[in-house]
Amino acid sequence: MTTLSVTGHMDLSDEAVPLVRAALRELLAAYEPGELVGVSCIAAGADSLFAEAVLERGGRLVVVTPSRDYRDRKVKPQHADLYDRLVQAAAEVIVMPFDTAGREAYEAAGKELLRRADRFVAVWDGVPAQPGGRGGTAATVAEARDTGLDVHVVWPAGASRA
Repeated sequence: MTTLSVTGHMDLSDEAVPLVRAALRELLAAYEPGELVGVSCIAAGADSLFAEAVLERGGRLVVVTPSRDYRDRKVKPQHADLYDRLVQAAAEVIVMPFDTAGREAYEAAGKELLRRADRFVAVWDGVPAQPGGRGGTAATVAEARDTGLDVHVVWPAGASRA
């Protein structure tokens, strides 16, 4: 079994979505379906694209939810149907022990992604975190690298943020 966790930008441009989707499919093609586990918080953007690609490849999806109220308070209406479909398709759903979504819950979810990963996938434009920045894509990549995880950055030519 190989477990890949993901972090990435939520605000991918419309033009970036098919580029990132294709790059994720190409990355996951190297893994046998029965040996692939994908771990994602399934937020809009990169997280959900990764989760869809894992399922499309025949892998096992593990969803990490930052808090008990995350679905009701943080998932936007335009993402709700996909979010619900991914939760239903998940082999396992882990809810972090927080009642309310917020910085602490997001950081705990990020640590859970790192804890479970054999390899880490970052759909990331390479822009470093702001000084003192915590919990975002760049900060999570830095933390993954600090723990010695193999980080595969996915940012295809032509990708941009909205």
